[in-house]
Amino acid sequence: PAGGPLGRTPAVAAGPDEDDGPRQIRRGPGGAARPVAAPKTTHKPGPQKERGRLTVVTALNADEVRERSIASFRRRTQRLKGHASNEPKEKLIREVVIPEAITIQELANRMAERAVDVIRMLMKQGAMHKITDVIDADTAQLIAEELGHTVKRVAASDVEEGLFDQVDDSTDTETRSPVVTVMGHVDHGKTSLLDALRHANVVSGEAGGITQHIGAYQVVSPESGKKITFIDTPGHAAFTAMRARGAKVTDIVVLVVAADDGVMPQTVEAINHAKAARVPIIVAINKIDKPDAKPERVRTELLQHEVQVESFGGDVVDVEVSAKNKTNLDKLLEMIALQADILDLKTNSERPAEGTVIEAKLDRGRGPVATVLVQRGTLRVGDIIVAGAEMGRVRALISDQGETVQEAGPSVPVEVLGFNGPPEAGDRLAVVENEARARQVTSYRAHQKRENAAASISGMRGSLEQMMSQLKTAGRKEFPLIIKADVQGSLEAILGSLEKLGTDEVAARILHAGVGGISESDVTLAEGFNAAIIGFSVRANKEAAAAAKRNGIEIRYYNIIYDLVDDVKKAMSGLLAPTLRETMLGNAAILEIFNISKVGKVAGCRVTDGTVERGANVRLIRDNVVVHEGKLSTLKRFKDEVKEVQSGQECGMAFENYHDMRAGDVIECYRVETIQRSL
Repeated sequence: PAGGPLGRTPAVAAGPDEDDGPRQIRRGPGGAARPVAAPKTTHKPGPQKERGRLTVVTALNADEVRERSIASFRRRTQRLKGHASNEPKEKLIREVVIPEAITIQELANRMAERAVDVIRMLMKQGAMHKITDVIDADTAQLIAEELGHTVKRVAASDVEEGLFDQVDDSTDTETRSPVVTVMGHVDHGKTSLLDALRHANVVSGEAGGITQHIGAYQVVSPESGKKITFIDTPGHAAFTAMRARGAKVTDIVVLVVAADDGVMPQTVEAINHAKAARVPIIVAINKIDKPDAKPERVRTELLQHEVQVESFGGDVVDVEVSAKNKTNLDKLLEMIALQADILDLKTNSERPAEGTVIEAKLDRGRGPVATVLVQRGTLRVGDIIVAGAEMGRVRALISDQGETVQEAGPSVPVEVLGFNGPPEAGDRLAVVENEARARQVTSYRAHQKRENAAASISGMRGSLEQMMSQLKTAGRKEFPLIIKADVQGSLEAILGSLEKLGTDEVAARILHAGVGGISESDVTLAEGFNAAIIGFSVRANKEAAAAAKRNGIEIRYYNIIYDLVDDVKKAMSGLLAPTLRETMLGNAAILEIFNISKVGKVAGCRVTDGTVERGANVRLIRDNVVVHEGKLSTLKRFKDEVKEVQSGQECGMAFENYHDMRAGDVIECYRVETIQRSL
């Protein structure tokens, strides 16, 4: 290209793709222009420099503004607040509710303190604890007061306050149906009578025609149209348990007595139960259709047990009925309704429900199922309930007809589904306001149940120890037995024979004797006393046999009384203390004592009479006083270990765990024989 006017190449302006920075042109001696590098830009000190080392990334991002993170902003705000308020925070003083027992964690939560601080205070008192440990109320109160809190002591039983027996306003009450319990002797027609009243065949559904479970049913009286609730009991154990728990379930007892059989043992039991519960009795003289029926004899026999019917000048109503022919059933219902009117049964149906568990079971398909008799209020689906140590929410209510209902009022029996576990028969049921209250009540009851069980075990242990000490003092041991026979005559013969076996040292203790098969209740009784069960010409039912196998209870069957007595005699002989008989073997005199390094002291002896045997019992006699009794562990003649040494020979002896032997001591060697005694 052509040069400029002076022969030099003119400077070319920088294009858009070249550096925009200032550039100087310096001419060299040859007149050629060359670019000079721009001076280094000096950056002002900024955040990048403050952070330290300059890297490529930091250099490229030097001009970008760095934003502060939210977490950093929060930390800065908290720091500023902390610097601003240097004054210590004021401690919160709380009123701490302390029950009879409380965990360390729960106590710390109620005080709003750290559990580690509570544990530290306990360590100062010399106790090591974990946060899950339970401490008593006194210790908890001491800790709370030391930390500056006020304390309110409460009893654990306070959680049950207001559950039962609240007084209803008389204006809110209404008449309820009577609850009638049918009781009587076996096979006198209790369930058949109820079957006739219900117009349903209940007996055929029971195993062998015997009631297996408690049934609760409602019957409508044809005359008045009023409902009557009947409870059919298989026996009297459940009734007794309910009465023992304070649950007055029944209003009227219908005592069923067979006209052809008269008053029997279980009839008397039923009378006693009714009197103990203080409920009126209506006597139903059943089976009057039989040719050998004698109703007047029944009325006379009842007089012996202080049950005086109206025809004999008393106040007890009696009705002659026939469950088979449905005779006078309407009259019986009329008498029950009349008795209920006299009792004037009233309750409030608009309050939370209360009731009693009649029976409970664990159903495979439905879970825990409880038959409940509602006594006050109305039980509804969805209610939160507690019964004994179990709680739950009512999932379904099933009537005695098998129908699903939404609610059940007073005197109505229903099956309740929804419990966490099956409660016990006789437990009282109550509706509570929420699950927290239900958990408090059930946890308290479960705790009480465990404590009572432990107390009963320790009490039993104490009573057994007392009994054993008394037996030792009296020199007499007892052999517990349960006897079941086919007839009363055989039973009396067995009891008479066993009574003759008794001595001053040992005797048979008959826990229970009765006529009939071996039942599950017999096994339960045997388990409690570790007794044997003897069946004479009878057998255990399936449930009893299974329970006996499960609990390790021995059941023996006999058909001959002599075999039974001989076996019991042998077993009782085992309780007799054996006789110990000593047999003298020989004597030896200690001549000299030798100290042997690996053996210890060895007595050099001469056998004066009889024989000395290794392993026999020995007495060491010094100055006519026995100073040691033990066993002969070593017997040597010269250097050989021998089994025995005869009279006149010398030997070496050593005793087990005894070395204080002296020259001149006399050794008696003898054998102890145990002789088993027999009655």
